[in-house]
Amino acid sequence: MTTDTTPEPAREPGKEPGRARALLSTADFRLLRTALSSHARQTDDREELAKINALHHRLGTYVPDAE
Repeated sequence: MTTDTTPEPAREPGKEPGRARALLSTADFRLLRTALSSHARQTDDREELAKINALHHRLGTYVPDAE
């Protein structure tokens, strides 16, 4: 792994940096949550399931499917 050591371009004094853009879209989060839900249904490992549920919750409100 390498680290980029290129210096940032100089900003004009008093000028604010540009607005940050989102890395993932809302649709990306939905897709990730759907994939996690699918994986959670396939795993029997309680430890892994707890991690999956925690990540699912961090990506958005987790509402378990009624089974």
